Amino acid sequence: MADNMEEIKKATTSAQGIQARFQLGFGQSAKTHFELDVEIAIPGQGITAIFGESGSGKTSLLRCIAGLEKNACGCLHVNGELWQDAAVFVPTHKRSLGYVFQEASLFEYLTAMGNLRYAIKRNNQTTNPELLEQVIGVMGIAGILSQLPEALSGGERQRVAIARALLSQPKLLLMDEPLASLDTARKLEILPYLERLRNSFNIPILYVSHAVDEIVRLADHAVIMAQGKVIAQGGITQLFSRADLSLGVSNEVGAILECKVMERDKQWHLMRVAFNGGELWLPNVENKQNTTQRIRVLASDVSLTLTPHTDSSILNVLSGEIQEIINDQDPAMSLVRLKVGESYLLARLTQKSLQKLALTLGKSVWIQIKSAAIVR
Repeated sequence: MADNMEEIKKATTSAQGIQARFQLGFGQSAKTHFELDVEIAIPGQGITAIFGESGSGKTSLLRCIAGLEKNACGCLHVNGELWQDAAVFVPTHKRSLGYVFQEASLFEYLTAMGNLRYAIKRNNQTTNPELLEQVIGVMGIAGILSQLPEALSGGERQRVAIARALLSQPKLLLMDEPLASLDTARKLEILPYLERLRNSFNIPILYVSHAVDEIVRLADHAVIMAQGKVIAQGGITQLFSRADLSLGVSNEVGAILECKVMERDKQWHLMRVAFNGGELWLPNVENKQNTTQRIRVLASDVSLTLTPHTDSSILNVLSGEIQEIINDQDPAMSLVRLKVGESYLLARLTQKSLQKLALTLGKSVWIQIKSAAIVR
């Protein structure tokens, strides 16, 4: 962890980035006491997910960064600016940050446009027509600007709240489970707008969530927390292919692959994608050829054989090598980490299967993945 932390610090120093260290205690009794003790160093652009189970300290970390926990000891640098250390404490209202909560906190008596203009006025800024137009376009809210919040859906309210945060021109955007209060349909509605936000604005975003599907789709980096501490941080593809860390996400254990779309099969409505361990077939999506596609392969959807099968319905068969075998939380199961070219996959197998196939470290195997099971 220490060596990894030094590598991350070097990377963020050249790109400015965000470096933070905080200690904070809550509660007096042994039953209610919680201690936050974290150190993070993350890039100065893109989305960094703060991931962990409920009660792991994710929101507490965001509150420390926002300056809302005045009893927190530590230091904070944001893109070269000192916001906090032993001698300095920049108050919340003077920190150049935007904060988006689970519930969109809009002014109910103002229209959507009124809420946007309030953000500009509050920061003593004159209206920048180009920025205002860009934010409205990216968040897709042009058609609802004249409406009051009570007339908006949950997803629309949240998009207006995000737009308002962007118009304050923050140097850092904090998002605390912004989709948690939305149903599945509304989440699917707002995710493309968050992707556009990530791609359109050069603002570092800290995105708190315990939903793996959101993190996989949006984030480039991740900080994984447990019991008030950071247990790992780094690139999302590297972290989520680690067998030791994946146990914390139970049935959602899986590896992430960055792929390039190579071909579309119109007859079978499939597309062929390539990654640095081979090629895969998966159901077609609206994605132009030669663009990238991030996919997730769940460990429960991976099976292993000692010889390649040609008389199978499974389209995706890759060769790989066993790198690691660890015991699962379920005593009947094991988690196997597989090296496939320069990438890694995970397979969740029964202990009986391990023994039956005599699977050991370093053994070459054939990896089977159902096309229909690949998550995008």
